[in-house]
Amino acid sequence: MDFDDVVLRRHSSRMFLPDKPVPQELLQEALILAMRAPSNSNVQPWRVFLASGARRVRLGAALAKQVRTTPPPNLGLPDSHSHLRRELGALLYGAMGVARDDSEGRWTAQLRNWDFFHAPVAGIVCMHRDLGLPDAIGVGMFLQTLLLALTERGLDSCVQVSTALYPDVVREQLDIPDELTVLCGICIGYADPAFPANSINTPRNPVTANVVFLED
Repeated sequence: MDFDDVVLRRHSSRMFLPDKPVPQELLQEALILAMRAPSNSNVQPWRVFLASGARRVRLGAALAKQVRTTPPPNLGLPDSHSHLRRELGALLYGAMGVARDDSEGRWTAQLRNWDFFHAPVAGIVCMHRDLGLPDAIGVGMFLQTLLLALTERGLDSCVQVSTALYPDVVREQLDIPDELTVLCGICIGYADPAFPANSINTPRNPVTANVVFLED
């Protein structure tokens, strides 16, 4: 694939084939490329914990148990932007055939977040607590580079803010040091082609909605 194709093919997959493992060599290749992402003062602030096999199963089980005990808090979107989440939710749940008033069906779909949508590799992305916004930008550039490198190798992925809602659980399960801030989760694997929501092409704004061109 050329670069345009890689960018356009990358999307958030929300159901994976659990029994189709990720080749370690492909994962290593993608990570090596991602390490070339820009970094303020070459701090390279990204710290990633990747779980597979039994460790990944235990992580998903622990998160699912915690979610059932302690419902997830608000994801942090202000009221001015919360309508965007509702619009995306309508798109996803509509594709899955889950009605707006089907609270049980929606909760079942939400719970899959904390089992990493059955992906064979589950990751937690962190950054040292002493670092600030410039370094968070660096983590974001690393993560995007990783996603594109995975896509180029035929692997699918999904970045998950929901996982960061339970940092204590992921710390305990993956032995993450206290000085690291848990930023997000990431699923890596092969998307289930039979899952309806995996075929959604999420709409994007026109460039002019987000970019201001200034000329003298």
